[in-house]
Amino acid sequence: MNVRSQISMMFHLDKCIGCHTCSIACKNIWTDRKGTEYMWFNNVETKPGTGYPTKWEDQDSYNGGWEKKNGKLRLKSTGRGRIIPNIFHNPNLPSMDDYYEPWTYDYQNLFNAPEGDDQPTAKPISMVTGEYIDIESGPNWDDDLSGSPIYGENDPNIDGLTDQEREQLFAIQRLVFFYFPRICNHCSNPACVASCPSGALYKRGEDGIVLIDQNRCRGWRSCVSACPYKKTYFNWSTGKSEKCLLCFPRIETGQAPACFHSCVGRIRYLGVVLYDADRIEEVANLPQEELIDGQRSMILDPHDPQVIAEARKSGIHESTIKAAQNSPVYKFVKTWKLALPPHIEYRTLPMLFYVPPMSPVISSFDGKTVDGTSEDLFHDISDSRVPMKFLGNLFGAGYTGKVEYALRKQKAVRWYRRAITVGDVDMATAERILLEADCSVEEAEEIYKLTSLCTVEDRFVIPPSHREEAIEALQDPMTRKQEAGFGFTAGPRRGM
Repeated sequence: MNVRSQISMMFHLDKCIGCHTCSIACKNIWTDRKGTEYMWFNNVETKPGTGYPTKWEDQDSYNGGWEKKNGKLRLKSTGRGRIIPNIFHNPNLPSMDDYYEPWTYDYQNLFNAPEGDDQPTAKPISMVTGEYIDIESGPNWDDDLSGSPIYGENDPNIDGLTDQEREQLFAIQRLVFFYFPRICNHCSNPACVASCPSGALYKRGEDGIVLIDQNRCRGWRSCVSACPYKKTYFNWSTGKSEKCLLCFPRIETGQAPACFHSCVGRIRYLGVVLYDADRIEEVANLPQEELIDGQRSMILDPHDPQVIAEARKSGIHESTIKAAQNSPVYKFVKTWKLALPPHIEYRTLPMLFYVPPMSPVISSFDGKTVDGTSEDLFHDISDSRVPMKFLGNLFGAGYTGKVEYALRKQKAVRWYRRAITVGDVDMATAERILLEADCSVEEAEEIYKLTSLCTVEDRFVIPPSHREEAIEALQDPMTRKQEAGFGFTAGPRRGM
């Protein structure tokens, strides 16, 4: 057993209001420089929708992530035998059209316009050519457009839906969408790290954060094509790749990342999980239907005396072990089984998890009253506006069982709380639905408190960084000072 510590994240999609405060906070801190105009380390998408960059989930086009070949894992986009003959040819990169052409505005025309009868406007100007442009896309161009034939109907996750489900999904009377915020998953088996010919990407040993050494990056952009989530970007000004660094300077001082701290809906949770690094290849190589259970089994119980002993042997500090024992992410992922990884079929083993959203249910109307109940207490889960197959493609590796389990348990907790606080559900029915959802009363209370009554300290359990014990501390700090990511002492430069 090789116990590692990982800073992990969890997003509760049922609480996201799509305000994009997280995206703006990240943008203002990290990507307001030349060459980063189109970079959004954090973005919020509308689902169903094509996302950012366009159709990033279509790995038939982008070839991101891992695939099984002759019983072994290999990168879909590149490899040792393929990198040399194709080192100057990378057909799997997103184009500017897949992102968008960055623009600014002609503010002088707005500020200095002569007096007139009409309101002066600031026309958009391309930040690439400097010419006036007609804006055709943006980082969240499909916001709230789930029924659009341009965006919603081109979502790769609708593959496998029946014709009836597709028709219902986009029928105006059933129209539904939910928000899907995304950052780098800081995966346990990151394809971006494995693909880099320069060895510039690495996963920090003390907390699992994936970073790019700006001093070693040569701009091959293999990481961009290899990342199936398209969360690595190329800076055209510096000639280097950049990505989300989980605000590690903030984490090292005990603060939550900017997007977490600014979240209005309080959907974001951050904590430590301990996992067995010896099992990464084994789990990533499992059949697709076993990947979720395999990843959960790889995550270790921080209360287990054997795990604690092995963690100490691996050099994990006592404060980190204690943080893992109080981690909200561990509870949602391993204890309650409510949170699921996005597209685990890419086999990168993401360490960002999502609680799937409770879709609005379809009720019956008898001419007098609206009724949302039936003998089957979970009828609205199977009949929800977002088809289970869609959510299964997004969070269940194409299977719906784990998603249905999470949604049933969420509904059971809601009905239990309604029985206590509102009284429109009798307690006998609430206890029955808890039993059928594999949830005890004690567990329901814990889920309710950590979901609805949580404080900042409950949501963000950040261990002391112990930089004095970090792997980088064993190296010469003057020659390795830029390996912490962006190079705060000296900025990255173009060239060798």
